[in-house]
Amino acid sequence: MSTTGHTKRITTAQIEAMKGSRPIVSLTAYTTPIARLLDPHCDLLLVGDSLGMVLYGMETTIGVTLDMMIAHGRGVMRGVNHACVVVDLPFGAYQESKEQAFRSAARILKETGCDGVKLEGGEEMAETVAFLTARGVPVFGHIGLMPQLINTAGGYRSVGRSEKEAGKIRRDAAAIADAGAFGIVVEGTVEPLAREITATIAIPTIGIGASSACDGQILVSDDMLGLFTDFKPRFVKHFAELAPLVSKAAEAYAGEVKARSFPGPEHTFKLKN
Repeated sequence: MSTTGHTKRITTAQIEAMKGSRPIVSLTAYTTPIARLLDPHCDLLLVGDSLGMVLYGMETTIGVTLDMMIAHGRGVMRGVNHACVVVDLPFGAYQESKEQAFRSAARILKETGCDGVKLEGGEEMAETVAFLTARGVPVFGHIGLMPQLINTAGGYRSVGRSEKEAGKIRRDAAAIADAGAFGIVVEGTVEPLAREITATIAIPTIGIGASSACDGQILVSDDMLGLFTDFKPRFVKHFAELAPLVSKAAEAYAGEVKARSFPGPEHTFKLKN
């Protein structure tokens, strides 16, 4: 479903092989136009369930559905020629059983044409990851801060500060790597622990609020572009400030509409003589 059908895109195997070579560049994408703009610069595009908060104004990712992920996955796939595309399995679509996880993952792969799926969880999800990978589903893991578990985790916070918590995250990383995942997102994890995990496991780590020593980095594209002004997490850097530009463009448009200066003669259709 790429725009050309001829360009070879980066595969999950190639992403895994980038471990220790050069940093892996990743961003989220939710729509065709944004995917087209990001694709030439990224190794991996993630259709994240963060779309629930970014696009739909949800307070958490819990309300995102499998149908929503598939719809946005299709949109992103229409805009890519280069990057590997991974789609999140949303909350409730895989935790019940490994068989449920396979059915959900199979739908995503078949209905979007993406390269793999991502799921959150550590030791408790290792059996599911092994089940999926043994049946031809490439899986990207997600450990550390896990937004889908926000109701039991006590809110959005950095993790791994206590030895008990750090030990659990270490075991999670090892379990998901051993289960056959081709990479792991490490989110909201204190820097020394993220660095240690990256050096310990054999598959790439993609950091977000983790360590520069991770094998790659990912940000929510709307955060990276400076489209949100009300809240900026510590780990976010605005590489542009688009929110004021959007507001100014809307203000200019509104002014011209009210003044009847837009549309002008050059924007309207004339009768042919």
